Amino acid sequence: MAKEKKEVNIRELTDIELKTKLLEAREKLFKMKFSHKTTPLKNPLEIRILRRQIATILTLMREKELNLVKK
Repeated sequence: MAKEKKEVNIRELTDIELKTKLLEAREKLFKMKFSHKTTPLKNPLEIRILRRQIATILTLMREKELNLVKK
């Protein structure tokens, strides 16, 4: 259920908020990957979670884009 709540919150964001969230997530992913190469992370699964979060944001942005084109 927590996963559904998170997705609902992301779906309610505007395009600008999604873009800023995407930029923040990509920057965080870059930093995590870089630090993981030099010293191992405590929880390397965070990288996977962040990648999936980025994919979700991109998917939602694409859905909104296609809905605008259809209308």
